[in-house]
Amino acid sequence: VQLQASGGGLVQAGGSLRLSCAASGRTFSSYAVGWFRQAPGKERRFVSSINWSGTDTYYTDSVKGRSTISRDNAKNTVYLRMNSLKPEDTAIYYCAASSSLYYGSIESRYDYWGQGTQVTVSS
Repeated sequence: VQLQASGGGLVQAGGSLRLSCAASGRTFSSYAVGWFRQAPGKERRFVSSINWSGTDTYYTDSVKGRSTISRDNAKNTVYLRMNSLKPEDTAIYYCAASSSLYYGSIESRYDYWGQGTQVTVSS
């Protein structure tokens, strides 16, 4: 599976973005997908994840309530909609896919990674 993250950009605080993670491969619908982010000078951290069917989702506390992860398996794409963006959301956002049923926050449980998309939130 190859992943391509897109949708990042420069946005003012309070604004919104929708990130996309497009996947190649006919079996994408069987993969769980997670989003992680890495701020400058910091370790990469979990943001959100969704199971293979889209029926269960998981968010880190800092984005809960202002972010929505979803997927369209017909389009081989997972989305992360982020609202009320804050300067502390500034980071490179990566999507990752897990070939197991796992869709939690542990990076090493994900098998495939995209290249990342930059999100910059200005104050």
